[in-house]
Amino acid sequence: MNTPKSLVSAVEKAACSLLADSLDGHDWDHTRRVRLNALSIARSEHADLLVVEVAALLHDIGRPQESHDHGQTDHAALGARMSREILMQLGVTDEAFLARVANCIASHRYRRRSEGLEPSSPEARCLFDADKLDSMGAIGIGRAFHFAGCAGARVHNTAEEALASSSYSHEDTAYREYLVKLRYLKDAMLTSAGRALARQRSDFMDAFFQELVAETSG
Repeated sequence: MNTPKSLVSAVEKAACSLLADSLDGHDWDHTRRVRLNALSIARSEHADLLVVEVAALLHDIGRPQESHDHGQTDHAALGARMSREILMQLGVTDEAFLARVANCIASHRYRRRSEGLEPSSPEARCLFDADKLDSMGAIGIGRAFHFAGCAGARVHNTAEEALASSSYSHEDTAYREYLVKLRYLKDAMLTSAGRALARQRSDFMDAFFQELVAETSG
């Protein structure tokens, strides 16, 4: 296997290239933030830093395809498969390492937990929490509006309109994302460090959307 430093550098270059055309908030900037969060959490959890960093860099490489077909592709499953191919092309032959990275990526998606795919390793839990943290707080609000804009959704709607709609629709607003997902994230965190950070970000997010509803209700 390459040295850890050279492997991370090569993976970083590959991920940056694959995410160059991503426009819905799951871009290289998001990956960079998840990487930093994941490493910070991993140090607190005494997880394998190399597995966590490589998985964080590759966790969203399947996203461009999912965005292209409006959610028909499961980017986590696709990304797990792609990660193995990329790492093998980079000279990684350690099957256990390949499997651990792929497992982190396959199980990082919030909605996959309802399908029974729980992050089972310390490294997978670190990536899961790091990814969710970037959907919360000020950055989470910004990303929610950015995604809604890319999908052609309204700036805001009522709770009734939001909850009666579907993903990638005109009513798929940032407020809808908050109602169906973001407000529940703090209860989904899997590490102690992640839970502490999530509580702070969730409080900020709750206050923002309460103010938004008040302003738009007259």
